[in-house]
Amino acid sequence: MEVTIWGCRGSLASPGPETVRFGGQTSCVTVHLSDGSLLILDAGTGIRPLGMALGHDHPKRIDIFITHLHTDHIEGLRFFDPIWDPSVELNVWGPPSPIRELRSRIAPYFAPPFFPVHLRNIPSHPEFRDTPTTTWRIGSAAVTAQLVKHPGPTVGYRVEENGAALAYLPDHEPALGSDLSTVEAEWISGNALAEGAAVLLHDAQYTQEEYVERVGWGHSSTEDVVTFARRAGSRRLVLFHHDPLHTDEQLERILARANELRASGDAEVELAREGMTFEL
Repeated sequence: MEVTIWGCRGSLASPGPETVRFGGQTSCVTVHLSDGSLLILDAGTGIRPLGMALGHDHPKRIDIFITHLHTDHIEGLRFFDPIWDPSVELNVWGPPSPIRELRSRIAPYFAPPFFPVHLRNIPSHPEFRDTPTTTWRIGSAAVTAQLVKHPGPTVGYRVEENGAALAYLPDHEPALGSDLSTVEAEWISGNALAEGAAVLLHDAQYTQEEYVERVGWGHSSTEDVVTFARRAGSRRLVLFHHDPLHTDEQLERILARANELRASGDAEVELAREGMTFEL
C-alpha cells in the first residue's frame, strides 16, 4: 500500500509562513491499495487539495474513514470534488453512536446556515456507515476500527495489506487515567490497533509542559506518544495532529525531544508533513 499525508494539523487549519514546512491543513491521509482501491482517513481541510489532485481520473468507488466528528476531521468533506460526481460510489464510515446514526450527525454540516446545499442534494448520494465491531475487508485490505480515548465517540483505524499494517490514531489520549509504562498492554487504549504496525500515525499535539494544563482534552504529550509506540511495538512513529500554534521550529524541537526519549529498539520517529509518502 502507498500512504500519503494531505493534512496533519490538529484542531484548526493554520496555513502561513510559520507552518509552511510541515503544513497547515487538518487531518487527511490517503491509502492506495495494490488492487487500485482508494481509502481516505479523515476529511479535514487536506481532502480539498486531494480532490483537486485526483481530478477526473478518480476511482469510481471511494471509502472515507472518519475517526470522529470534530470539525477539523470533517470540514473538508463538502469541498472534496468527487462528492459532486454522480458516478462515484462514495462510502463514509464513522464511529457508531447509541443516539443517532452517522448520516443524521453529519447532515447539519450540509445544510443552512452552515452550507447552502443539503446533504440529500449531493450528487454522489454518499452512503454513511457505522464502523463494524470486527475486522472487515475493503478491496485488498483488512480494516479494523476500535473506540479510543477522546471526547465523544472516536475510533482509530488499522489498515493491513500483505502483512504490513498502518495504524492511524490522530486524536488519542491513552495516558488518561493510567501509567503507560506499567499498565498491562491489553488495558492501553488503541494498543491492539498499533501493535506491531509498520507505520503508526499518532497524536502528538502537546509538549509535556502543555499537556499538564490540558489533561482530559483528548490529546497526547511527546513523552506519552513515545511510550505508547514502545509498548505497542510499532516500527515507525510519525508524530501527527500538530497543534495550530506550533511553528515549524517548535515542531523540530518536539522531534528532538522525542528522539531524546527513545530507547534502544524503539520505533524511528519523524514529524508528519504534507506530501509525505510511505510504501508499506
